[in-house]
Amino acid sequence: MTSQLQMQLGKKGLTKEFLEDIKKRFENKGVQNIKVCVLKSARSSDCSEREDVKKYSSEILNFLGGKFTTRILGFSIFLKKWRKERE
Repeated sequence: MTSQLQMQLGKKGLTKEFLEDIKKRFENKGVQNIKVCVLKSARSSDCSEREDVKKYSSEILNFLGGKFTTRILGFSIFLKKWRKERE
């Protein structure tokens, strides 16, 4: 059975603690998916809010490594952990 956790990215943005928390949650055996909601306070006020979400997504992927993929829907980032490294 797979479970999906939900986290919120707020005004502090991506911090080392936030990234470590994501990594710890994936280390639990049942967790394969995490949904990260990017709150309005974490996005810039100009019209490039979608670019901020893409930037956060790529930074999370760089931190986690090759076994993970992301998918962006709106202002949410869906993280998935795979058994093997992805290309």
